[in-house]
Amino acid sequence: MTERVRIAMLAITKHAAGQVRAAGLKMPEADIIVSEKFAHVMQGLSNKVIVSSGPLRPQMGGIFSSYDQLAFFVSIGAVVRLIAPHLKSKEEDPGVVAVDDMARFVVPILSGHLGGANAFAEQLAGILGATAVLTTASDAGNTLAVDILGRELGWKLEAPKINVTRVSADVVNEEAVALVQECGSKDWWRRTTPIPKNIHLFDDFKQVDLERYKSVLWITQRDVPDELWQQLHERLVVYRPPEGQANDRI
Repeated sequence: MTERVRIAMLAITKHAAGQVRAAGLKMPEADIIVSEKFAHVMQGLSNKVIVSSGPLRPQMGGIFSSYDQLAFFVSIGAVVRLIAPHLKSKEEDPGVVAVDDMARFVVPILSGHLGGANAFAEQLAGILGATAVLTTASDAGNTLAVDILGRELGWKLEAPKINVTRVSADVVNEEAVALVQECGSKDWWRRTTPIPKNIHLFDDFKQVDLERYKSVLWITQRDVPDELWQQLHERLVVYRPPEGQANDRI
């Protein structure tokens, strides 16, 4: 069973309250946190409505730790100041997006990939008729995101953090990267644009001339020997599809 994503939308101004109400009508699973002055705007919604009295800053710690996705209908500067004391790591922090007061733009601020803020921004922008402004390099460049490749398919990433960082840089900098898929679902490319030309596809690791490629992405169920990790120093990232996908060879 897919775990429920905990979503909250926050409004502290008149215009923002109206935009949050509009989003709440199409996203009833989201909690709404609204200042007491504009709580009446939310009447009739099926969403859980939390009325905030007093400054938001003292309440931010509890809010930040209670949700997976947070949409602040305030300026980016205000969002940064509110969340800064509560940041831990991109593995732990929720996805955070900022929406301007007139709901023209939705901007992921925190945990765009691992936290899902980029996807949430696109979803919210679609509901509001706004533009999602994605600033992470892989999204801006329409290339693959090394850190979340296959995540929606249940793939598990296997690599040291430094490898993920180095290989991600090679991908977005258009270095030659080999992607070897020996198993798992082929439905991992979800963009409408073609796979970037610097990503070269193989169906067997033995086909790859390691001298020609800066990095290697390997989708496999094989054991990876220590010698190979050492040989491909900081250049290898491995993905493990679920066993049910193991025989879906390309």
